Formats: sequence, C-alpha cells, structure tokens
Amino acid sequence: MLGAFAPGRVLNPKLARSQLMGGMLWGLSQALLEGNPMDSRYGRWGAISLGEYLVPVNADAPEITIEFVEVQDTGINPLGVKGVGEIGQVGTAAAIANAVFNATGRRIHELPIAAELVMDAAPVPS
Repeated sequence: MLGAFAPGRVLNPKLARSQLMGGMLWGLSQALLEGNPMDSRYGRWGAISLGEYLVPVNADAPEITIEFVEVQDTGINPLGVKGVGEIGQVGTAAAIANAVFNATGRRIHELPIAAELVMDAAPVPS
C-alpha cells in the first residue's frame, strides 16, 4: 500500500508516519475483514467480544509506504501544523473496492468485501 499525504508541517515524522500507517491498516480491515452482522436468532451482534471480531494481524498487513508532500499551509494556524489522526483510513476501502472492480469487473457497494459478494455481483456490461 502506498499513501501520499500533505499534512502541512510535520513536527514528528516517525509519529505521523505511524499514525497514517495505522489508519491505512484500519481502512484495509474495514474493507476486507470487519464485518459484524446481526444474529437474527438472538437479536444481537454476531461477534460479541473482541476475541470473535476479525481484525488484521501482522501477517495480514502488506508492505506500506507513506510519503509526505511538502505543503506550506499557514492558513490553518501560524505554525502550519495539522493533525493526521485518522486521515490514512479515509480512501483505503474505496481504493481496495476499485482494485476489486479493476480485477473482476464487478462493483461491490458493501463492506467488508467478501468473496461471496464478488462472486454474486453482476458483471458490468462492456
């Protein structure tokens, strides 16, 4: 995965890079793993504890590269500093959904993108 971000002035590059990487992994998890459907038999969530909730582990994580785009932005504050918070997560699921579309010709509009959804989706006419 590659993420390019323009967060203004970066005070701590290692911390900002780690925060953005975490956000990208969160987006990966949202796109591919973090489904928690309702259990209609009992009227509760299917995964009722973190032990049952599927999230990515180190073995699931691809190589991630974070690039900073140098931008002077003193309009936000005199130092030009912004928070990177969860911004790494924002486009990740959409990028993965577009990659699935590019590979299969099937547009999935539901997260997580499960194999069943890809196989059941109608192909886009050429």
